[in-house]
Parts: sequence; structure tokens; C-alpha cells
Amino acid sequence: MTYQDVYERSLAEPEAFWGKAAELIDWDVVPQQVLDDSRPPFYRWFPDGVLNTCHNVLDRHVDGGRADQLALIYDSPVTDTVKSFTYREFRDEVAILAGALSDLGVKKGDRVIIYMPMVPEAAMAMLACARIGAIHSVVFGGFAANELATRIDDAQPTVILSASCGIEPGRIVEYKPLLDAAIDLADHKPRTVMVLQRPQARATMVEGRDVDWLERVSSASPVDCVPVAATDPLYILYTSGTTGEPKGIVRDNGGHAVALAWSMQSLYGVEPGETYWAASDLGWTVGHSYIVYAPLFHGCTTILYEGKPVGTPDPGAFWRVIAQHGVSVLFTAPTAFRAIKRDDPDGEFIARYDLSKFQTLFLAGERCDPDTLHWAEEKLGVPVIDHWWQTESGWPMATNPIGIETFPIKPGSPTLPVPGYDIRVLKESGEECDPGEIGAIVVRLPLPPGTLPTLWNADDRFLDAYMNTYPGFYLTADAGYKDDDGYVYIMSRIDDIINTAGHRLSTGAMEEVLAEHPDVAECAVIGVADELKGQLPIGFVVLAAGADRDPAEVESELVAMIRERIGPVASFKQASVVARLPKTRSGKILRGTMRNIADGEEWTMPATIDDPAILDEIGVALSSMGYGKEQQ
Repeated sequence: MTYQDVYERSLAEPEAFWGKAAELIDWDVVPQQVLDDSRPPFYRWFPDGVLNTCHNVLDRHVDGGRADQLALIYDSPVTDTVKSFTYREFRDEVAILAGALSDLGVKKGDRVIIYMPMVPEAAMAMLACARIGAIHSVVFGGFAANELATRIDDAQPTVILSASCGIEPGRIVEYKPLLDAAIDLADHKPRTVMVLQRPQARATMVEGRDVDWLERVSSASPVDCVPVAATDPLYILYTSGTTGEPKGIVRDNGGHAVALAWSMQSLYGVEPGETYWAASDLGWTVGHSYIVYAPLFHGCTTILYEGKPVGTPDPGAFWRVIAQHGVSVLFTAPTAFRAIKRDDPDGEFIARYDLSKFQTLFLAGERCDPDTLHWAEEKLGVPVIDHWWQTESGWPMATNPIGIETFPIKPGSPTLPVPGYDIRVLKESGEECDPGEIGAIVVRLPLPPGTLPTLWNADDRFLDAYMNTYPGFYLTADAGYKDDDGYVYIMSRIDDIINTAGHRLSTGAMEEVLAEHPDVAECAVIGVADELKGQLPIGFVVLAAGADRDPAEVESELVAMIRERIGPVASFKQASVVARLPKTRSGKILRGTMRNIADGEEWTMPATIDDPAILDEIGVALSSMGYGKEQQ
């Protein structure tokens, strides 16, 4: 079938479409009802189905002939460790850990917070919770104590699973002091904290509350999978909210399993038995969906990587992993490739490795500028596919669906809507935009399986955040347009569309232009308040390695490029060369925080920021341009 056939059927006959996809999953009770639409916008998929997610990612493969195939490869350049687990070995480890949790009194429906680094035990912890019907909530290891405390109070975990430390290039991050501080701050107190002691730093244990991971596991017995309702929560994943309170995205068991299992072959073109690598962190939705769950649903080998794209030890880190483990598909963020390109602009490290098994590169997590896409295509010689999705969706919303049909790549676009997602572009009035006209990106309800059914204990907030702005549609909070061929273009967050003298302008379009400058490695454009024109764009750029240029000359060239390509209407008159840009740990640039600093507004330190000191550097740059503290 063609993409158009598949897509149209997914919208016209969603129950038949997803009912067929549900055959990819083992059910304890096969659902007779595919979609419960009795209480919109609270749609529920497979409401009478019963299954176990852990069985579907591990046990059924052990029983079905993949017991001796590798399930997970742990590759840690920061500890110089590579360790592999077959499906049987991984299943056995998870079953015993699930037994240890049961011994601690964790039962079906209980919440367990996982506050750990990128180690195999973190993935085992997720699956052990799923095995016994507990609800896991992964929080970045090293997350600030006050942010962790808010999540403890919201999820109210029975048990917290943690490790003594995480390892960053050049430093050890001790987790236990942060965790202890968070528990002190939180109103809710977990009954037990189980700690994995790593040799790089030993944690001090609290008597009566803390237990040693290895001791508990060594005395535990394996337990079987506990059947749960398809609509029971599998996990809660917190994403930052505009009010400062984190939003607990809920993912159910049934829809999640069906959507992710269907996506692997249809969207990524991956076959069972192949090695799939999502170079992300378990703390992000990418890590949940495409490090742990989807590859294992599909019978693939997945990679868990404890390292960076550069600096562990060099810009060839990704190519070494691909060559050493026979990776066929890599999924990572554009920021990783910008870092590699910055340190190795000519791609010299690529030639050092045998990438003959490497078939496709997928980029997501933020907008991919055409310059980065072209560089990756040229240097790697494989298809480079930009695709778009969100924590809320849990799996792709727009992509080039190579498992169904492959389309010409248009740089700057994640191509076409994924089957199941009826993507529209709306004006503030609710009318549909014309092709090429920027508006709010929305998805007509019902959303497909695997997406969020609500927020944890916050139905009203779910409605306010996503459903009330355009009734009958899910608001993505992204802005963009469709072209005449139906290709989707995600230009920025809605808040990043600026109004300059009555003209709605995309900061993403300006970033595309800046990224084409041969000396620019990374860039960001923000809109700052202006009394005369409402908002004005200003740019920040990081120069590529080896670019020995006068910053003032580069800044002048960038202003000229915007004037030539977008026109005087953009009123782009200021750019600043900076040493680095403020980012989250997943690589997303903190444009909103930069904008608040520029406008002299109150702002709080983002919980997921990679290095807080960078904001001081940005503040200095803004002051030199007449914004921020000096402006007040």
C-alpha cells in the first residue's frame, strides 16, 4: 500500500487500522473495543484489553526464538565499559529486580521514581516496574533537589531507585546528596530508597530507609509478569510547565505498546534482529520510547550509551559505536550533529570507521536546520531524515515514513504527517491557514494510540494546556506551515513567532539563514521587546572550530545575510558571537529564558539546563547590545 492509502485509512477507519496494528502485541485479554470515545477529549484506546508490557518486550522474545540474541548493549566510554545482555539474560535480570521491588512492598499501581545515570540497571528498573504493574517515573540523575522534590510530591512514590553517582566528562556527579535534599524538601516521604553503589563514588546510606541495590537483588527471587489493563498507566514523565509546575505526562500500557511496535518497521524501516541506537537519555521521552521500549517490542538490539557525541573521547565517538556494534539506524538530536560538525567540520573522523552496516540517520528533538542536514548527508552518504514529535505524543507525529514509502527530502521539513495524526495549521480565529502561511500546529482529535490520555492527577490542567484553545484539536504549542505538497514545516514554538511592526516572522527561518554562514556552528534567534516595533529579532552564534575571524566582521555579515534573504521587514540589526549557547541536557536551546533575560523579566533557572554559567555569558552579551539588566 502507498503512504496515501495507509494515511487515509488511519483517519477514515481508525478502529480498523489500530485494531489490526494491535495484532503485533501479545494480549492476556484481546481487546474487543478499539476506541472508547464516550468522554471526549478523554479518548481511551483498547479499553477492555489486558496485557503486560514487560512480557511484550522480553518474555515473548525469549519464548519465541530470540533468547540468545542481544537485547541490550551498554557502551560507556566514560567508564571504558562495554557489556551486552541477551534477551534471556536481560529478562532474568529484570525478573529478579522485579522480585526485589515486590519484596519492598511495591505492588500494581504504586509509583516508583527512578533517579539514575545511563546504566543498564536504569532500563532494568523501568521494565521491572512494568513487570509488576507499578508506574515508573524517570527523573534525570543529577536533577536539582527542588525540582526532584516537586516530582516526589506529585507522583508520591513508594520507592525511589537511585545510584550513588553519574559520570560526566571530567567530573563525577554525586546523586545521593541531591536525592537526600529532595526528600527533605518534599512533603511526601518514600518508604524506601534503593541505591546502586558505583565504584566512582560511594553513597552514604540513611539507616532505616536506604537499602543496597546489589544486596537486595542477590536475595530476591524472580517474579512473573502481572496482567494490567491497557488503560492502566505504564509511566509518568514530567515535562516543564509554563507555570513552573512540572506536567506529568501519562502513558498507558496498551496504546503505547501498539503504537511503538507499529512504528519500528513502518516509520524507521527497521527489521527484527537489527541494531537500533537512539543516542538520547532515559530521562527524555526518546529514551523511554526508542532506547527501551520500541526496539525491544520489535525484537531489535538496542544501545544504551553513557557518553557524549564529542569529548568522549573525540568527535568520532558516534562512528566508533556504530562500527563496533553494527548499528543500522541512529536516532539523535540535531544539536549532537552540530557539535560533531563544529569539532570535525571536514568529517575526518568518519573515514576512520567501517560504517558499512549503517543505513539511516534520524534527527529529532528540535528543529533541524538545512545546513546540518546537508552536512550529515554529504559526510555519511546515507538518508538523513528529520522527524518531529513531542513528549506528549511519545512517538513521531511527522516523518518520512521509509517503511511505507519514501519521499523526496525537503530540508527544513520533517516531511508528512504520520498515519493517525490529522495535522492542521490554524489561524488564531480557528480557520485553516493557506499553504505557506504560518499558524498554530494542531492535531484533530482523537489522537492516535501511544499519545497522552491526560496529565497525572490533573485533568483540568490537561484541558487548559492542550484542548481548550481550539476545541476538537490538540494544541502542540508549535508554529509552522504546510506547503502545497502537504509537507509540514515546524518553524518554532508558538511563543517564538515574533511580531515586528505588524509582520509575523519566524525566528526559525532566520536561524536557517544564519546557519548557512560558513563560520557558524550553532545559532539562535530570539525576539526582544521594542517600544516602536513591538519586537525585534537578535541573533547569537557560536563559531565553528578553526574559524579565526574578527567577531565584529562575522556579525556584520550575518546582518547582511538576513537583510538579503528575508528582507528589511525582518529588522534584524544585531548579532553577537558567543562562546556557547544555553541548552537543556537534551540539547534544546533555551530561547525563552534568553528572551526573558533580554526583556528584563523575571525568570527562574531552568531545571534541565546543562550549564547555568552560560546564562551569565548571555547576559553580558545582551548588556553589550543594550538589553537585559542594563536596560532596566
